[in-house]
Amino acid sequence: MAKTPSSPSCDFVATHDYWRLSRQPLMSLVFVAPILVIYEAGVLVLGPKAVRNGVDVWLRGFLELLDFGNYFLLPVLVVGILLGWHHTTREPWRVPRGVFWGMAVECVGLAFFLRLISHVEAFALSALAGSVSGTAKATALAAGASGKTAGLIAFLGAGVYEELLFRLILFGAMAWAIRHVVVAGATATTVAVLASSAVFAAAHYVGPYGEAIVWHEFSFWYGAIFRFLAGVFFSVLFIARGFGIAAGAHAGYDILVRLAC
Repeated sequence: MAKTPSSPSCDFVATHDYWRLSRQPLMSLVFVAPILVIYEAGVLVLGPKAVRNGVDVWLRGFLELLDFGNYFLLPVLVVGILLGWHHTTREPWRVPRGVFWGMAVECVGLAFFLRLISHVEAFALSALAGSVSGTAKATALAAGASGKTAGLIAFLGAGVYEELLFRLILFGAMAWAIRHVVVAGATATTVAVLASSAVFAAAHYVGPYGEAIVWHEFSFWYGAIFRFLAGVFFSVLFIARGFGIAAGAHAGYDILVRLAC
């Protein structure tokens, strides 16, 4: 008797299915949910010692201006946005085994690749400056912290909330506006990627959580350029691989930097 093929929801998925399923908003939600829970729980447990991600503070402040000050509203909104997005795709509401761990491995690999990009950029800038004397400490994409645990917690929040703001919301809005007002097609996407990445880089130098702008220092230019390149990197991931992979790679890179300190 012929064996009946197992359904994707009850068996490990094939490679070609993995690339499709891992891009789905529902799978992104399943993947980022543990990151979000650990971040929010960590902030509550650490109390005054906690370091909130800057974008988290901005988003909560914006919600408070709208008179929506409930503490748990922001993570609930993340869940609601991804569930609503998945509903619009009309894809099945299934979470196959194996996809989650495949996404985790992929994010680790992408985090190491971004770290490699940072090293290549540092070498290139030193060469352009005509000297290899310039040194650059590995640049994190979120606010640091005095304690290693607090720093790791903050970086987890950065992976979710910065990707929510700069890729899902800002890039999405820019791409839609440019496509409908200025120019259509791939050009609109390219312009949106570059513009949102520039905003992403600039945001790291704004407000009380921002870094100092020191025009004459090598480390400033290294950090600013790298953050722009990272914005492009995450935008491409968001387009090609979905929100979950972009958020996981973002958090993974920051954690690599923190562990190396």
